[in-house]
Amino acid sequence: MLDNQKISVRQFRILVILFTIGTSILIVPATLASEAKQDAWIAAILGVGMGLLVIFLYNKLALMFPDMTFVQMNQRVLGKWLGKMVSIIFFSMTFAYTSALLFYAGNFFITEIMPETPLGSLVILIGIIMVMAVRYGLETFARSAEILILTFFILFICLVFFVSPEIEVENIQPVFDVELKPLLRASIFLVVTSTINAVVLLMIFPANVNQPKEAQKSFLIGSLIGGLVMIIITLLGILVLGPFDSANQIYPGYKLTKKINIGNFLTRIDAIMAGLWMITIYFKLVLYFYASVLGFTQIMEIKDYRPFTLPLGMIAIVLSLIVYPNVVYQQEWDTETANAFSLSVGLFLPLLLLVVAVFRKKMGKKKTI
Repeated sequence: MLDNQKISVRQFRILVILFTIGTSILIVPATLASEAKQDAWIAAILGVGMGLLVIFLYNKLALMFPDMTFVQMNQRVLGKWLGKMVSIIFFSMTFAYTSALLFYAGNFFITEIMPETPLGSLVILIGIIMVMAVRYGLETFARSAEILILTFFILFICLVFFVSPEIEVENIQPVFDVELKPLLRASIFLVVTSTINAVVLLMIFPANVNQPKEAQKSFLIGSLIGGLVMIIITLLGILVLGPFDSANQIYPGYKLTKKINIGNFLTRIDAIMAGLWMITIYFKLVLYFYASVLGFTQIMEIKDYRPFTLPLGMIAIVLSLIVYPNVVYQQEWDTETANAFSLSVGLFLPLLLLVVAVFRKKMGKKKTI
């Protein structure tokens, strides 16, 4: 069975990095800037710190059930039927986010690179690649992540290096001028978008990582590295574009690449830099879809998930074309509904599982005494 495949600690750390950055690198700087203005980079630092506490929670829960996925933990802790009901909500979240990410990826292309291409054709193409990746299995897409992470960081270092001459330090002044409430609101948005949704990684860790105890460090380190990338992108956005322009761009991170101008000779290399965003979006998309398909088969108690990749992939593609009627609706849904959905499934549910599991463990010890 493919769901018994094992990946190394290093491969898991790379997947955590790519998932943490994911779509956040494109959309988060705009929301942070709209809430925290020139202090958006401070909100990003606070958000990364809070995110590490969430990862600590995931590690504690995962190591109590070293051979189980998140869906299996639900049924072990909450009982068969209540556990299944909760797992269906988890599946709904991962599947809805798969469709949402397909929309994001397609919308990014038609907005910034290929405006005359129909959204449907792009979403179908990306969806086919997504289905193929999950059908080949965890080990295969983890190995491809090992190769592409190098490309990502080369492009990222090039971006930072070439954009640096455009920095205007006065854009972040005055520092600490924003009130605490919008600062915390921005930080929580970052935590929800980049860290709390990482609950889907509990479908891989610890059950499919060959060294679960060592992997918990990789979970923390991977989240920290992904968070540092987010802080740098947010800071660059404010320093180069300014807080107003960052807040009013759909993709301020991508707008940065258009600022690259090397001696008036090398310009408009934004299409090449788009590879930076596509690598992270692709792996976040694959991980959401992998968690959806594997979660669905485990709820249904079916051993092999592969036969369900194509039908579920087709449904996800169709759903992606109707999930957001327009970009305004998408932004409103992301900031209001999606945040509450993610907090319920990604924070409160794991916390509940941990409390119940610890309580049962203590009760078991008392009975043996």
